[in-house]
Amino acid sequence: MEKPVFVINGFLDSGKTSFIRDTLNDPQFLASGKVLLILCEEGEEEYDEVELAGKGVSIIAVEEQEQLTAEFLAGLEEFYKPNMIMIEWNGVWKLLDLMDLDMPANWAVTQIITMVDSTTFPMYINNMRAMILDEVRYSDVVIVNRCDDSTDRSAIRRNIKAVNRKAMISYERADGKEAGEFEEELPYDMSKDHLEIPDEDYGIWFMDASENPQNYEGKTIHFLSMLYVSPKLPKGYIVPGRMVMTCCAEDTQFSGFLAKLPAAVDPDSLRSRMWFDITAEIRVQRMREYRGKGVVLYITKMIPVQAPADPLIYFS
Repeated sequence: MEKPVFVINGFLDSGKTSFIRDTLNDPQFLASGKVLLILCEEGEEEYDEVELAGKGVSIIAVEEQEQLTAEFLAGLEEFYKPNMIMIEWNGVWKLLDLMDLDMPANWAVTQIITMVDSTTFPMYINNMRAMILDEVRYSDVVIVNRCDDSTDRSAIRRNIKAVNRKAMISYERADGKEAGEFEEELPYDMSKDHLEIPDEDYGIWFMDASENPQNYEGKTIHFLSMLYVSPKLPKGYIVPGRMVMTCCAEDTQFSGFLAKLPAAVDPDSLRSRMWFDITAEIRVQRMREYRGKGVVLYITKMIPVQAPADPLIYFS
């Protein structure tokens, strides 16, 4: 029988200990049996080991990452025989190293939760972008805490979704209560039928259109794009898009939607990495390439242009 492993990730003072302590005070969580809590970081807040022991929670501290070997983890399994495992991961250790660990055969990483302090997130993004985005890249849930009315949740969300589209993001206030839902503020006017998308807004448009394609049905769009052309695409289709930087210049991805060429354009005349000024009608269709419904651009005008001075697009 597999034993669930819950990983709590985040920088120092991001709220990991408070979250774990609250979780371990939940009778429903403890109903499954004995819990082994592996601490890979010592924060300002501490656990009441005596109280937790009375609830069936055992705590083991790990000071150096090198301690986390297959033999060490197997020894913990043999000695404690837990029903589930929680790991408070060290925020400066790479999360990918944890995923590469040779854990006991009956341990299964069930959920990775990353804690983010909204008050320090902008500083980390500006100064340690690759490091903080690596923390959320593999997360199932990202909890953004210490939010208030001035928190730019849209910017935080865009940065997280740039590297992890599937992550569920939750926002909490300083008192731990949910900050509530919020409506994404888009930099263009969705009440209009025609959307002008400058380079600085392309990443926001692509992300929102990917998640809410129905909102764009029937609109026309105008943007600068680089082409992707492949015989693997349906006949008469290309993908106009942009190279988007997610966390660093070495970590980019091509982001674009399928597009139907006008009948007057010869597909054989097009090559990947050609640049065009594109005007298209947006439709939402079921396509095999999407494995479901998604945005399809019906190009009405395409004008060849020179590549821009900075070809990269940024999500933030």
